[in-house]
Amino acid sequence: MKTTCSEELFAEAQSLIPGGVNSPVRAFRAVGGVPRFIARGEGAFLIDVDGNRYIDYVLSWGPLILGHAHPDVVAAVAEQAARGTSFGAPTELENELARLIVQAMPAVEMVRFVSSGTEAAMSALRLARAATRRDKVIKFAGCYHGHFDGFLVQAGSGVATLGLPDSPGVTAATAAGTLTAPYNDLDAVETLLKANPGEVAAIMVEPVAGNMGLVLPQSGFLEGLRRLADEHGALLIFDEVMTGFRVAPGGAQGRYGVSPDLTCLGKVIGGGLPAAAYGGRRELMELIAPAGPVYQAGTLSGNPLAMAAGIVTLRAISAPGVFERLEAAATTLCTGFERAAAAASVPLRATYAGSMWGFFCTGEPVYDYASAKTSDTRCFARFFHAMLERGVYLAPAQFEAAFLSLAHDDGIIRTTIDAATDAFRAILPAG
Repeated sequence: MKTTCSEELFAEAQSLIPGGVNSPVRAFRAVGGVPRFIARGEGAFLIDVDGNRYIDYVLSWGPLILGHAHPDVVAAVAEQAARGTSFGAPTELENELARLIVQAMPAVEMVRFVSSGTEAAMSALRLARAATRRDKVIKFAGCYHGHFDGFLVQAGSGVATLGLPDSPGVTAATAAGTLTAPYNDLDAVETLLKANPGEVAAIMVEPVAGNMGLVLPQSGFLEGLRRLADEHGALLIFDEVMTGFRVAPGGAQGRYGVSPDLTCLGKVIGGGLPAAAYGGRRELMELIAPAGPVYQAGTLSGNPLAMAAGIVTLRAISAPGVFERLEAAATTLCTGFERAAAAASVPLRATYAGSMWGFFCTGEPVYDYASAKTSDTRCFARFFHAMLERGVYLAPAQFEAAFLSLAHDDGIIRTTIDAATDAFRAILPAG
């Protein structure tokens, strides 16, 4: 596979951009080799600058549930761009996307748009602290809520992938306000709440963890968090930046029937353009300025291009049978990967939720960050490159979820499983 142009561009990028990339996991540090520089996307495929074509399961890290360059999204963005790309003033598009979100998400009565998942998470936490007049937050090891200082404590995503410690630049005082428990461990959460009586403003969780690889909530875990938050006067925040409009039409809160106080959204709601949001009960959201005293603002919040793309996307996935089709594809993929790995005697655990899926190179059950780290990352790296050579683009990191789009048809899924079968056999000599 020719990669000359990507190699040249990456060499240049490293002289201009830290590490040669604008988000760390893109650099291929965890798997080795040269990141592919992408020229265009078409449906379920990426085409790089060397002309190589890949089935894409990264999908811009989740937003592209309709696939790349969906004609309806492209048309909506182009039409809006001709009218103007940004106004710094309200538009009808903001009302329409907000209405679609409120109608779909069970626990969201009002919503405020921002530009990134990090911004949504930090704003939701500020609101929780103001509402409860408390300072501390409980998060879970391996869960990633953006690069806001208070969340870079035992974080997942690129922090886990690159093996970094808690980030330099985060003050001890800030870190002290973040309490960490193992994912799926209610006893640990209760212990923290009892050890910090009247001090915890919020429990923040990825209801389906996607930043330590895909890890599902065990039965009763989310319900237990709701109960503990209520008992101790804390708010429950679901970070659904990844799971919102991915695991079910109403997000994880709809799938599992647990209502958080606040919800963070992103990725899919922007249809591939930068957009995120936080929302929740009306009495909480009306504490946000200018309705209330909690200040938060953003120049490009509610950007009309992103609103237009998001509206088209949410309308498209509201059609009957969409999530059943996506989950059926995820089931087929995970079953196919496990069978292919077993045939090659490679330990593997695969799982899914809606259109999110993932796998670990381990034979052990995976239920938290510690068990996720039992995965053989060297095996994953060899498999990643074997799949890349066979035209399948996976996340270049063990500790990331994978995604499906409506453009991934049955033929593409079969081709992927065939590639995996061949790739698992190919990595055995180095095992």
